[in-house]
Amino acid sequence: MPSVFALWNAINAQVNVGMGGVAKHRSGERAGRPVGFPRLKSRHRSTPSVRFTTGAIRVEPDRKHVVLPRLGRLKLHESARKLAHRLEAGTARIMSATVRRDGGRWHVAFCVEVDRVQRLPARTDATVGIDVGIKHLAVLSTGTYEPNPRHLDAAQQRLRRLGRRLSRRQGPDRRTGQRPSNRWRRAQTQLGRAHARVANLRRDGLHQLTTRLAGTYGTLVVEDLNVAGMLRNRRLARHIADAGFGELRRQLAYKTLWSGGRLIVADRWYPSSKTCSGCGAVKTKLPLAERTYTCTSCGLVLDRDVNAACNLAALVREVTTAGSGPVAGRGADQKTRPDGPVAVKRQPGTATADQTGTVPPQGGTTHQTLARAH
Repeated sequence: MPSVFALWNAINAQVNVGMGGVAKHRSGERAGRPVGFPRLKSRHRSTPSVRFTTGAIRVEPDRKHVVLPRLGRLKLHESARKLAHRLEAGTARIMSATVRRDGGRWHVAFCVEVDRVQRLPARTDATVGIDVGIKHLAVLSTGTYEPNPRHLDAAQQRLRRLGRRLSRRQGPDRRTGQRPSNRWRRAQTQLGRAHARVANLRRDGLHQLTTRLAGTYGTLVVEDLNVAGMLRNRRLARHIADAGFGELRRQLAYKTLWSGGRLIVADRWYPSSKTCSGCGAVKTKLPLAERTYTCTSCGLVLDRDVNAACNLAALVREVTTAGSGPVAGRGADQKTRPDGPVAVKRQPGTATADQTGTVPPQGGTTHQTLARAH
């Protein structure tokens, strides 16, 4: 039997290992915001969830019930016919099941290994550039504007009212040991459901948009945006988070693989908005308030977002000729320098070392996705 000193030394060793990451964060050796002392997982702070990987996991023949280990037969509010059809056809195999509470409701998610049929987009040879934004969620190089529903703004009044109601209830207090009242719990549940509804609406809209784009165009070009840096703008942070730029790109990454297309990610510093899609001239500065792009070289007058989307679509020819793989980009390692030339004519989508805001070709990145069936 180990002594008390041995157990104490083992605990200290584990704490030191855990605090090593904290020290590296605070000293600047690791990227990201600093973390605090590690806290143990608690059922009061964490989301209730349980995952089953072995045992009886199946869908009942009536499509309205599932069987899980230790929980038995559970009734579903939604039909599981799609999953049941794949299981009966032998094109899917359940790997695990996760039961999770979200927004006051219990959900069961099945991780399934699926044999997908080889598909092709409706327009295999078509290429589209996608410029995401706040005014319009996505602007395509074809001139199509995808509206931004702004679900969080629409529900902001209700969320504020529920938040004020929750603040007037008797909540928990860790210092005095005060337990929350039942009215506080009900108000917290209502606020959680309101937030969950906004998240579900946003997720559904992004899925519909990305599925349509991946199933229509053979090649899609998007930007590598610094979303974490954009969220530091306190005036636009809420609108940027509500749009879901990162989720849109994540869904396009795996849906293009499913549909047989390809996704090209432009370099983060590629000046898509500052470049003229007609003659290739690059502007040194382009304020965000200037919504119409006016070229001083060729006289092109075009919407700022459509011009950026056209420049993204023009990257496909450069990537194809350079042979840098399915996911690549062109751009600069820093912002457009103010001391450079104001306008330099070049072919749209090309990059040379002596031009403002561009450098020689850079390597690309690959995307790995995981498929889930719910």
